[in-house]
Amino acid sequence: MTTRRRVKSCSRLARSRRLTETKHRGCIAGVIASSTDLNAAIVLKDLPDLFELRLDSLFPITNHLEKKIARLRAPLIITARDPREGGTGNLSRETRRSLLRRFLPRASCLDVELRNAHHVKSLLADAKKRRVRRILSYHNFKSTPSSRSLCAKARQANALGADIFKVATRTDSPAELARLVDFIMCCSGKRHSGSERVGRVQIAVMGIGKFGTISRLLLARCGSVLNYAHLGRARVTGQPSVSEIRRWALDVER
Repeated sequence: MTTRRRVKSCSRLARSRRLTETKHRGCIAGVIASSTDLNAAIVLKDLPDLFELRLDSLFPITNHLEKKIARLRAPLIITARDPREGGTGNLSRETRRSLLRRFLPRASCLDVELRNAHHVKSLLADAKKRRVRRILSYHNFKSTPSSRSLCAKARQANALGADIFKVATRTDSPAELARLVDFIMCCSGKRHSGSERVGRVQIAVMGIGKFGTISRLLLARCGSVLNYAHLGRARVTGQPSVSEIRRWALDVER
C-alpha cells in the first residue's frame, strides 16, 4: 500500500464510522502539545494521517491556536486531558469541557477519558450529530492492568457508543507488554473464547516507558488503529517520531 493510499484511508475518519486499518503501522497521529509543535506541524511536508491537539497543554496559546488551526493540513483529534491521566495545567473539568466544545467544529475525532464519559454526555452527543468520531481513552502511567480488566473497559467504551477505545499504559517489563498484546488479541477474538470480544469498537493501544517504543511497532502489527508520534520532542518515554513509524512500515514491507 502506498503512502498516499494510507493517508486517504485514515482520512476517512471524517466520513466513516470505522477507521480503515493501515498495514503494519496503524494511522499516525502527530501530537501537537506546544507552540513549537504547532509551528512544526504547519510547515511539515510529509504529513501524518492526523494531528492530535492537546488542548490542555495548548491552553495558554488557545487564541493563537484558533488563528493558526486552518493551516493544519490533516484531520484533527482534539483532547483536553484530565490531570489524573497525564493532563497538564491542572485544568478544571469545566475548563476542559469548554475547550473541547470550542474546538469541536474543527475536529474529526473527539477524545475524552472513559472515566469522564458520563460528565460530557451532551458533548459526545453533539460530536455524534456532527459525525465526529468519539474516542474514549484510558491512561495508566504506573502499570498495565490485566488483559481481562482492559477488555472489560473496552466493553464499557463500546456500550457508551465509542468508535475507538484508546489504551496507553506503563510497559517497563516484558510481562506488561505481553498484557497489552494479549488484550488486543482478545479484542479481535484471536485468543480465548468469544466472550472476550468487545463489540464493534476499534482498538488503539500503546505502551509507555522502557518497552514503549517496541510496543508501538508490535501493537500496530497486531491491529492497533492509531499510533501516536511526536513532531520533535517525545512527550512520554517511548513515544516515537512520525518519521520513525514510517521507517518501521517500510522496513516490514521490504
